[in-house]
Amino acid sequence: MQKLRVFESISIDGYFTDAHGDMSWAHAGAADTEYGAWVAGNASSGRGTLLFGRKTYEQMVAFWPTPQAAQQLPEVAKGMNAAKKVVATRTLKPTWQNTTALQGSLVEAVKALKAGAGGDITVLGSGSVAAQLGEAGLVDEYQFVVVPIALGAGRTVFSGAKKLKLVEQRAFRVSGNVVVTYAAA
Repeated sequence: MQKLRVFESISIDGYFTDAHGDMSWAHAGAADTEYGAWVAGNASSGRGTLLFGRKTYEQMVAFWPTPQAAQQLPEVAKGMNAAKKVVATRTLKPTWQNTTALQGSLVEAVKALKAGAGGDITVLGSGSVAAQLGEAGLVDEYQFVVVPIALGAGRTVFSGAKKLKLVEQRAFRVSGNVVVTYAAA
């Protein structure tokens, strides 16, 4: 069975968007070559499937297939474009290479994906999708990039108490970002 991982940038007070739905704060810090290399390695690993909600998919497809992305972040763009991708949507017809739309219920479709062959599945961003899959008990691991900013309000991935077990952590000095990986307990 494939593992389902949620990858989310969050503020130090636990929000993936601010009170107005903005996420630009997650990428507004100081340039950090060590963190950039980690992101590039993570994106170019070529393992598994990326899962997006419709809103995140629309943001990703608007940037990663562009010449600007290839110029600014060539390794990440190459990995994102080559990856197998699925999008949770009832209305959108995916246009990005290697992308299909999930059919039917999100929970049932993800159960089928997890039971299939292939590498792990990673939910990128897509907070409401991550929350639904977490509530359904389908998330095996959460990987958070904790960005050193307190938002005071916003949206969280969790709708209630969730016990997690620390698996791994890594701090990046320049940006102040900390990547923490937790297994669902």
